Amino acid sequence: MASNPSTSRQINRAEVVDRNFLDHLDAIEDGRVPVFDRPGMPNTDLLELFDSQMTSRQIDLMARIKRLENKVFYTIGSSGHEGNALVGRLTRETDPAFLHYRSGAFMAERYRKKRGLDFILDTCLSFAAARDDVASGGRHKVWGRRDLWVLPQTSTIASHLPKAVGTALAIANGSGGQHDLPVPDDAIVVCSFGDASLNHAAAQSAINACAWSRHQSLPVPILMVCEDNDIGISVPTPTNWVADSMRARHGIDYHYANGLDLVEAHDAVARAVDACRRRRRPTFLHLKTTRLMGHAGTDFEIEYRPSHELEAVEARDPLKLSAEAVIGRGLMTPVQIRERYRTLAERCLAEADRADGAGRITTREEVMRPLAPLTPDAVAEEARRMPSLDARKRIFGNERLLPEHQPAKHLAVQINRALTDLMIKYPEALVFGEDVARKGGVYTVTKGLAWRFGPRRVFNTLLDETTILGLAQGYGTMGYLPIPEIQYLAYFHNACDQIRGEACSLQYFSNGQFRNPMVMRIASLGYQKGFGGHFHNDNSMAALRDIPGLIIGCPSRGDDAVLMLRTLTALARVDGRVSAFLEPIALYMTKDLYRKDDGQWSFPYPAPGEFLRPFAARVYNESATDLLVVTFGNGVPMALRCARELEESAGVAVRVLDLRWLKPLDIEAIAQHAGQCRSVVVFDEGRPDGGIGEAVVTALVEAGMHNRPVRRLTGADCYIPLGDAANLVLATEQELLASCRSALQSA
Repeated sequence: MASNPSTSRQINRAEVVDRNFLDHLDAIEDGRVPVFDRPGMPNTDLLELFDSQMTSRQIDLMARIKRLENKVFYTIGSSGHEGNALVGRLTRETDPAFLHYRSGAFMAERYRKKRGLDFILDTCLSFAAARDDVASGGRHKVWGRRDLWVLPQTSTIASHLPKAVGTALAIANGSGGQHDLPVPDDAIVVCSFGDASLNHAAAQSAINACAWSRHQSLPVPILMVCEDNDIGISVPTPTNWVADSMRARHGIDYHYANGLDLVEAHDAVARAVDACRRRRRPTFLHLKTTRLMGHAGTDFEIEYRPSHELEAVEARDPLKLSAEAVIGRGLMTPVQIRERYRTLAERCLAEADRADGAGRITTREEVMRPLAPLTPDAVAEEARRMPSLDARKRIFGNERLLPEHQPAKHLAVQINRALTDLMIKYPEALVFGEDVARKGGVYTVTKGLAWRFGPRRVFNTLLDETTILGLAQGYGTMGYLPIPEIQYLAYFHNACDQIRGEACSLQYFSNGQFRNPMVMRIASLGYQKGFGGHFHNDNSMAALRDIPGLIIGCPSRGDDAVLMLRTLTALARVDGRVSAFLEPIALYMTKDLYRKDDGQWSFPYPAPGEFLRPFAARVYNESATDLLVVTFGNGVPMALRCARELEESAGVAVRVLDLRWLKPLDIEAIAQHAGQCRSVVVFDEGRPDGGIGEAVVTALVEAGMHNRPVRRLTGADCYIPLGDAANLVLATEQELLASCRSALQSA
């Protein structure tokens, strides 16, 4: 079998590191390297920590060897970072951990906290992408285990820090009996990352959120472990950059530990962990490490690091100092260490061979199983479950003032009422975002919620969408039902990866062990009058629709919004789903449909217990067969007005299909109604590329609708300008009417 040349060259570097350690033992044995009895941590701790370090090292060496045999598929190692074993030992198995990929020694230590677990076996299964991998079920090499509260992270370039902060704030919010937390009240959150990742926007967002919270005296029990190895792949970190940028950071407690030396670092790490737990303050642990064997197995370091630099790095191998400490105390001899090191090597190689034969995922269905769970009957039962009548009467005023007994209302009012009911039904539900509390949101959709439910459940956040969605993930992980608000759809793109790379991937990459349910409300779409411009009139949904497992709902009317929110919260609670609820800004206050004061776009509030089965579209004028208009959001009232115009002017019967759900689409309904009509217009108010219209037209083609005219109408491929100029790039009602007539004429 041909091997990757760079991999085989890099394995030589791994062999150098391995040989250097063994040579160091020889030098100790023959007296060339003196050792001393250094006081400090207990002997048992030192022995077990050293063993965890050696185990982690042999896992790395195994990966380099077995990758060449195509038996394992991951070679980013922990060598040089084995000092993080101290963090694993000095924290608890009930402290949620969001880990850097160089966390082998940490995991080896955390595995010691429960009897009957086998770190080497589990890690080899994960490296081999075996079906029996306890972390992800063979979907990715991740550090993770449910009973050890290690949540799998797949792209730890700081994108996990915002949700770690959210988890810490959730623990603080729920302590003292305020919420039934799944971890002890005094738990702390551990998140680790590299020195290069400190520069990432997500890291800076998370650190800023910690400082902002602490500035207001809010507890934030998080231990941020920056494992500083002086380099990010090939880019050196400037000298003293981590220390100088974080030592005096407002609101952050800074601690330093030399992770290359277990004995020296032990008390420093213990102080940081203890301070974080006692004081409930954000704590930054600057853990000095080094990087051995390159970034990964395919990284040939000699191409960008001179040999003298590599030799200096390899001289700082933390296993050498650990061996000296163990031998200096008389706990093991060099011979015994060499024997243990060899035994671990043999065990890791053998387990990797067994993992290779353990079986891997072999079907698409199995790969996708944990991605988007859906249990319709359980969701229906949950959605039908009604909030307490007494609580509703107390919150709304009295039975006469219950919303189902009130006149028909428009979208904004009905969403507000739905949120109120959901907050009553779910004591764990939280509403948060920019301006949602006292102001009640830019469009008053959350008005009164803070007064009704208090600041623990309805609160403003800092102006940072990454933090908002990080909070949502953290709160969801701790058993809350988060309903975050993103103020405008354009602002979502600032933080898209928190949903794409993090929230929607958690169930998938943890094989269903962890979940972070949420209903993300976003004021969305175009046609807003009065003011607007690009950031307030935005209809870009392509980034959302490309996220695996995400549910996207978009109501066009108030009663549908209520029903859909009930369904989405049930999906979150039962199946742990993440959803985006796009609320058309231009329809928030719309009461009329055909003429001023007709009130035909105001609808009664659905009674509690009513809900909308996922993911069904709504049809208007179902008996019409001349033309079908498929649309959503603002397009629905526009299509209904065009339908009336065509009926009155030409006697044409037009059916309108309101998709309501933009992901997944109701493909069956699209095909069914198109098949019953002689022509079809697909109206997507977004841009031509990557929008809903493309997906609908594709569905029509795949359903065999080749024998009838199909027209697609979208806005222009342009940003939306301010004022009346917006109407030059947004599709207009007149253009929709022209598209309908064109389709009818071709039928």
